[in-house]
Amino acid sequence: MTTHPAGLDWAWATDTGGNLTAAQRRHLLLTLPRTVAGFAPGRVRLALGRRGTGRVEFDGLRLPDTPLAKAAEEHARETLSDALLAHSFRTYFFARALADLDRASYDDEIAYVSSLLHDIALEKPTPGRCFAVVGAQSAVAFAHRHGAEPDRAETIGAAIAAHLTPGIAANLSDPGGFVSAGASVDVLGDRLADLDPTWTADLLTRHPRHHFKREITTAFAAEAAAVPDGRIAWLSRTGFTQLIALAPFAE
Repeated sequence: MTTHPAGLDWAWATDTGGNLTAAQRRHLLLTLPRTVAGFAPGRVRLALGRRGTGRVEFDGLRLPDTPLAKAAEEHARETLSDALLAHSFRTYFFARALADLDRASYDDEIAYVSSLLHDIALEKPTPGRCFAVVGAQSAVAFAHRHGAEPDRAETIGAAIAAHLTPGIAANLSDPGGFVSAGASVDVLGDRLADLDPTWTADLLTRHPRHHFKREITTAFAAEAAAVPDGRIAWLSRTGFTQLIALAPFAE
């Protein structure tokens, strides 16, 4: 299971709406430098053209096709902008490629649904409540409506709520780590060097970025303004926006 820094677990998310205390911010400030420092070796490898082999074979690929998975895909297509919809698919495929590379086990239905719905509330900020928590609670209710057992629905919610927290992406066997790892590739370029460049280019053709850097930066600015004690506001004050701008993608 994922270790949640400073107790930022599902109970914290639902109890507080995702608002950080001063002590939690101080604790995260110790975690963040280690996370950012971990980007450096990959950036060096990218600069030297030393790319890995991580990939997901698209030919003959079977995506989760349970009623919940199909409903989540339809919901994402109906709710998200083109930029965030494509990001959500890339999050799943990047994470799946890394999980396979790391030989990490994962529940594919939970991973797929959590990835597709992880930003479901980002484009409509809720004052005082973190979008990841709002989206997580919405996803739990959605999963219940589509037949998920209570523990599986809560696992999806916990994964979505957790994906913003620095440090959890290291464990791809945990649903929160899976979503966080995939999103970190797409938002920050973390571990991009571990992935096959030809496959990555194919993924970006299948799910284009649609000026993703601009779109996500704008969305995060609105989120930070709406939730000044949330993780996005805290990350923005520690240079997160600059890391997005420096991500090794054209847009």
